[in-house]
Amino acid sequence: MSEAVTHPVRAAGPGLLASLEPLLREWLPRQRWFAGKGRPVTGFSLVAATELMPPGGRLGLYHLLVQVHQPLVPVQGAVSAPGDCYQLLIGAREALPPRLAPALIGHVTEGPLAGRTVYEALYDPRPADLLLEALRSQARIGGLRFERDPGQEIRPGLVARAVTAEQSNSSVIYGDTFILKLLRRIVPGVNPDLELPLALAREACPRVPAPTAWLRAELGGEPYVLGVLQPFVQGAADGWELALRELAKGEDFSAEARALGRATAEVHTALARALPTVTLGPAQLQPLVDGMVQRLDAAAQAVPALRPFAPGLRTAFEAVAQLGVEGRIWTAQRIHGDLHLGQCLRSPAGQWTLIDFEGEPARPLAERRMPQPVLRDVAGMLRSFDYAAHSVRPGVPGWAETCRAAYCSGYAEAGGGDPRHDPVLLRAYETDKAVYEVVYEARHRPDWLPVPLSAIHRLASNPST
Repeated sequence: MSEAVTHPVRAAGPGLLASLEPLLREWLPRQRWFAGKGRPVTGFSLVAATELMPPGGRLGLYHLLVQVHQPLVPVQGAVSAPGDCYQLLIGAREALPPRLAPALIGHVTEGPLAGRTVYEALYDPRPADLLLEALRSQARIGGLRFERDPGQEIRPGLVARAVTAEQSNSSVIYGDTFILKLLRRIVPGVNPDLELPLALAREACPRVPAPTAWLRAELGGEPYVLGVLQPFVQGAADGWELALRELAKGEDFSAEARALGRATAEVHTALARALPTVTLGPAQLQPLVDGMVQRLDAAAQAVPALRPFAPGLRTAFEAVAQLGVEGRIWTAQRIHGDLHLGQCLRSPAGQWTLIDFEGEPARPLAERRMPQPVLRDVAGMLRSFDYAAHSVRPGVPGWAETCRAAYCSGYAEAGGGDPRHDPVLLRAYETDKAVYEVVYEARHRPDWLPVPLSAIHRLASNPST
């Protein structure tokens, strides 16, 4: 094991953030991972700043944790308040080479970086190399802690390349050997994106890549997980892209859906062994149902197209509460929390793995770490098949229904119990997910709004689905 090292860090003076602020106001809202879209940015607070490269060179590199101030509601005269905290890796050069043009943030006119051009440093191999070397050597740089599994080797010299596909975080691939996921929206506490893969590694679950290394910080006595390095599944196909390719060719996807159901059940079984489970009786069910109803009411206020369906959708949640009153109980455990086809990879050998255990980033961390019925994950995947079926024109009649049935059958084959045997809870979770999708699409991709609305129509009018 390499000996941990500590690098001296020069204080990034108080003028650093002030000099970047005009540029960040324009750049941040354009990023896929920025959660505050639709509300103006009114200011920033610096949570932490670490200089990762020594001063005096052509390249400056700054690791920033920045809290964004935005109005509480998107109306004129609303009160501005501290909001989300974001992790930024800012490079500074005299001029950007053409290859880094897509990473441009802007040109600084005042402050300690005056006259320099700043950019998203993850697109630059040199800063990306520095991150991997820090993880390999278990460095300590200011308040940053680079840690790794001593049982896994990290070879130096792996070529870095940024993942340019749209993500809710940012990723760098190293030589087709590792992938580093840097979390963008940072919250204090134990992050399930590290916690759950580590627990599954202890259970020797082959369906989830075991973390190789991770980046942490401790601020104000609170732990923060900032990034996770995992083995890269070379040649793997993203489940979403694979499904769309098969759909476009009119090919059957039921065998893959069945295999994916088995993989999901295996992960759930391993998580139930690794971490505590709880029983949900009437007292525990009521807050769960109340949360679903509250999200529905808020969504109906935000998206007028949802309002005519709200009474029918509410019956899905009320049916769960009624079963609780009648004495029905459920088992809850740790789950993936945001499962869909895009969170699954199929290796060239046909093995499915699950990735990205962060959960829905918009929900509070404490909620994402709560034990929940496994049907929440199942419902997320069923919605994903529906999304895929509506994404390709012309579609394949019955494609989504066939995949949904095959997935549930595969889940049952792996010992998870057939999700279709619990239709009331499954409908409630699928309804809750579709409501979330309506709000997301209305806010970010209005052209996609008909996809979840078609499910909303089905779920509101037919209690058996």
